[in-house]
Amino acid sequence: MTDYVKAWQCIGCGSIEAPQTCIGVCEHRKVQFVYAHEHEAVVRELASANEELARLRAFVRRLAHTQPREDAWKTSYRALQDDAARLAREPVEMPE
Repeated sequence: MTDYVKAWQCIGCGSIEAPQTCIGVCEHRKVQFVYAHEHEAVVRELASANEELARLRAFVRRLAHTQPREDAWKTSYRALQDDAARLAREPVEMPE
């Protein structure tokens, strides 16, 4: 995780100030910020999406590399269908 900088935000105009000594050469530029709790929520969602993507990639690899015997293609196909249905039903868990 990134280190956080604690600062003050004006509830009126929204200006941000961090306590530090000014040496008189300040230059104001527009910057963009996000709230830490919003950033952390997005990081959790990304981790969850990456986990789901890993599960789906594993399934696709299994599908791509499965070569059933001549007399067992139907059984293999149904097993893959069952795996796909299970993946579709699994709830996506959000990490804390």
